[in-house]
Amino acid sequence: MQLEQWEYAKDEYDYVINHEPLNLTALFFRAYVNEKLHRYHFARLDYQSLLSVVPSNFEGRLGLALLNQKDKHYTEAMDQMHILVEQHPDSAVAHAALAGIEKERNLYELAIYDYGKAISLDPTNTDYLLNRADLYIKLKKFADANDDLERLVALGVSRTSLEDWFQKTTKKKKRKASRKIE
Repeated sequence: MQLEQWEYAKDEYDYVINHEPLNLTALFFRAYVNEKLHRYHFARLDYQSLLSVVPSNFEGRLGLALLNQKDKHYTEAMDQMHILVEQHPDSAVAHAALAGIEKERNLYELAIYDYGKAISLDPTNTDYLLNRADLYIKLKKFADANDDLERLVALGVSRTSLEDWFQKTTKKKKRKASRKIE
């Protein structure tokens, strides 16, 4: 797998699973390899087999949800993510993954809520803050976006690297201000 020799890796995992059908590690990695080979149906079957043995397996549930999203099975993806969040309510990763899917589906308000939950569970995660700031900008909530950007700076992200983001919030404010003057 590290060499990205997907066919060879699949053959090796096939061998392991033929001898140990419930080898969870082999099922998980074969699902991953099948996904890399764009064999989504087979990847889905492996994730489902893994989850039939251990329904609360975090990586398997997340992998299946992301596979469903990639394969345009949107309802199934959302269902899997909601199960994941329900099974792992204290997982920032679960909430952020759900927010990411919601963002892709243009469910911005829901995504903001779930990124907020992820941030409350992992307050120093800069990716969650930047994604939420992006959503605030899309919704023209510039003060909220600016707050998240300032929080990123407080966490050690250089202001210079965020300059484009800050400009998105100030350009919009300046346009609003100039419209009021006219």
